[in-house]
Amino acid sequence: MRGKKRLVFFRRSPFVVSYWQDGRLVFENYAAGVRLNVEPIACELLNFFDRWRPAEALSSHLNEFDPSSLRKAIDLLVRHSFLKRSDRKEDRNERLLFSWKDWNPAAGFLHFSTRNVQYETDLTMLTRDLRRIARMERMPSPAKRYARVAHTRLPLPQTRGEFAETLLRRHTWRRFSSESLKLSALGTLLGLTWGVREWAPVPGVGRFALKTSPSGGALHPIEAYVLVRRVNGVAQGLYHYNSEHHQLELLRPGASDKQIKRYVAGQSWFSNAAVLCLMTAVFPRTQWKYRSPRAYRLVMIEAGHLCQTFCLVATWLGLAPFCTMALAESEVEKDLGLDGVTEGVIYAAGAGCIQPGQDWRAGAVPEQPRQKKSREAKDLPHAH
Repeated sequence: MRGKKRLVFFRRSPFVVSYWQDGRLVFENYAAGVRLNVEPIACELLNFFDRWRPAEALSSHLNEFDPSSLRKAIDLLVRHSFLKRSDRKEDRNERLLFSWKDWNPAAGFLHFSTRNVQYETDLTMLTRDLRRIARMERMPSPAKRYARVAHTRLPLPQTRGEFAETLLRRHTWRRFSSESLKLSALGTLLGLTWGVREWAPVPGVGRFALKTSPSGGALHPIEAYVLVRRVNGVAQGLYHYNSEHHQLELLRPGASDKQIKRYVAGQSWFSNAAVLCLMTAVFPRTQWKYRSPRAYRLVMIEAGHLCQTFCLVATWLGLAPFCTMALAESEVEKDLGLDGVTEGVIYAAGAGCIQPGQDWRAGAVPEQPRQKKSREAKDLPHAH
């Protein structure tokens, strides 16, 4: 005698947001990275499955619709991750994302829906696109002024001295010589940017790291991983920088220009760098204290603090630095062994040696590669 068929229940994913775009209703599961144009009836379906319910219960709730069409709608929403089945294993990302419960949906939606973007990296197309935009709409002024108010003229800024001269020499480089970095230069770069300078113990709480850049609550969520291509005394490979003990920890041997290009979303002009430093965020460090989704801003801003420190130290050392947020996040995280949720890559900076006689403007291209339009899932049909 055959056993009784197990009843399957359905429930809405907790990571679904909806919005109107170009006159159409869009559902997006930011944990799964799926976007779907839908009909309004889908709102009723997802609202009904706010807790585990059998499919048959929907027919009783919406008895004006044909049961077979409702079942097709349920299957479509399951296929695109908006509904979950009780007989299937929970999605890994959705399981991990519960650690973001205090930051969702505001911070989670922004972070996960803007990952793994495809970029246009053809320089001719980039320039053509920039000129097309300028023809359609005038470029906004890069400086603001108030005309009809009292003005006080200030003394010119002091430009003499090592710090001012370093600051004024900082540029984004896109061409590098084939010379290797000195190990002392890499040690200075990493130590002055991410290294722990001292510890501040707080009884009953723990110890807090103090670094050269500020961090909200002194929590320092940013970690550094280094892809070493040309550094004297260091084998090529992908390393983690241990900020407490100031040492490199080898994760994967080997490194190439193709690997850099792959990590920075096809930006070939950075592929000859001597080192690429990948900044990740360990989100639980900040989430532990700051429960508001506004704290996501802290993480992003702190990465900016560190990047500017890196670029200034590199400039001071006579190196050619650069930075980029155009990244192939999932590929980087796979190689680093990260889950992308509790720790994920958010920024990159790198450096190489300057070719004698070369100007920083050589190979200059627009800072941000153009994003390619992503393909969306097909429309959800009418339930009836």
